[in-house]
Amino acid sequence: MAEQAWEGTTFGTGFMHRWLIKALRHTDVRLWYTFAAVCIIPFCVVFSPATHHIFSYFRHRHHYGSIKSLWKSYVNLVLFSQVVIDRFAMFAGKRLKLSVEHYDIFKDLAAKELGFVMLSAHVGCYEMAGYELVSDRKPFNALVFAGEKESVMKGREKLFKHSHINMIPVRKDMGHLFEIDRALADGEIMSIPADRFLGSRKTVTVNLLGAPAQLPSGPFSVAAMRGLDVITVNVMKTSITGYTAYVAALSYDKTAPRKQQIQQLADGYSRELDRVLKKYPEQWYNYFNFWNEQ
Repeated sequence: MAEQAWEGTTFGTGFMHRWLIKALRHTDVRLWYTFAAVCIIPFCVVFSPATHHIFSYFRHRHHYGSIKSLWKSYVNLVLFSQVVIDRFAMFAGKRLKLSVEHYDIFKDLAAKELGFVMLSAHVGCYEMAGYELVSDRKPFNALVFAGEKESVMKGREKLFKHSHINMIPVRKDMGHLFEIDRALADGEIMSIPADRFLGSRKTVTVNLLGAPAQLPSGPFSVAAMRGLDVITVNVMKTSITGYTAYVAALSYDKTAPRKQQIQQLADGYSRELDRVLKKYPEQWYNYFNFWNEQ
């Protein structure tokens, strides 16, 4: 379970990030896609510990053969590199296309007085949602990793400053929980990743891609505690410079015991994640032993 703790930052130094942002202002992202696919990813496939975990994901969860699993592992890392490049392209001022499926679900909740919870996962490029799925009426709060590189945080701040978006860093002293509670009490939007542990080790077991997996119960408990509406948003790369955000509402019995509410939300979350991963199997970016397989 320790491997599922939220840790790690965007690869590279601050200098590398600033240089890449400047370069992307004057070059096509496809040039960098090609460079990464040819010069960087083959090296990662051979030497990165991530290869073992993503190979196991394709082999055991999608039941591909060994050769296909190895090829899909390469494709997965290529797509992940493109997601990272796209993020820096946005920091450089470039616009990428984003379409939203079931935008009405988000719009209806944003029009209500009560706050609501948006749950995400490490698939596709969820950060893209922060640039488009915003509300003029409600502030949008996003839980983010506190140890992220300064260049990345500054890039986000630059893009978010006109979008009512507030970033809440995960803190070791759990101080972020008070900020989450304050945001929801004030009727705001709270965005939380539900596939990584944020400090508490309490779990809920779900079925994901045909095998039991443990998710942190905290994100689901946050919503159940106040009886708030919950949606999932998965933003998947669907073309060279385009993404599609899939919005889905999670239903649960708000009169049921708290433990049952948490289980219902977790099951709904895993079903939606399962659906997205079957459509976009190569865009799973949890590079650890997620299912605790031997």
